[in-house]
Amino acid sequence: MKIHKEGRKIIFVAFVLLSLLNIGLYFFAYRALIFGLMAVSIILFLAVVNFFRSPRYVYTGQTDKVVVAPANGKVVVIEEAFETEYFHEKRLQISIFMGLTDVHVNWIPVDGKIIHCSHQDGRFRAAYLPKSSTENERSTVVIERTNGDKIMVRQIAGAMAKRIVTYAKEGNDCHINQQLGFIKFGSRVDLFLPLDAQIDVELDQRVGGNRDVIAYLQ
Repeated sequence: MKIHKEGRKIIFVAFVLLSLLNIGLYFFAYRALIFGLMAVSIILFLAVVNFFRSPRYVYTGQTDKVVVAPANGKVVVIEEAFETEYFHEKRLQISIFMGLTDVHVNWIPVDGKIIHCSHQDGRFRAAYLPKSSTENERSTVVIERTNGDKIMVRQIAGAMAKRIVTYAKEGNDCHINQQLGFIKFGSRVDLFLPLDAQIDVELDQRVGGNRDVIAYLQ
């Protein structure tokens, strides 16, 4: 299993700290507790490793008019919403919530050119709450397709997420199968699409990042 580069340092630190903790417990704790505490340490370490796994997902379908899921997780919002940060107009919003067991790599959802990147500090509400889209810490990327359509992808920190990593750079071309970034420890990704987009997912549906088509564009 490949480990994402954003997790290698954290995994190393977790291994060292848990190892030192268990060595200390071996000499100073009651022997009856040692095996139980070691088991808990192993479970915690494997949970951290699992969180930073980075499977190689490759989208192989046609890319002309599709929007591919930018994240693994559950669709928690499908609605028309007034986007206030960049478009200042109504858009179709699709939000994907990533639980702790989901892969937390984020992907570029459409082919095009990155015309806007920004980061806003904010709160750390639970990512499934509606207000998290505008009140939580977040990074916003706008992609322009060759026909002029603009798509927004917003990475949103959750209650446990303390760092959003965004690889997108303003002015660069971007493509499906390219990583957009990574959000550490629980999060959500919002998409804001043109109103005439054809949505191809339902509420509470689980989607595979960089694998499932979630909408079709005109």
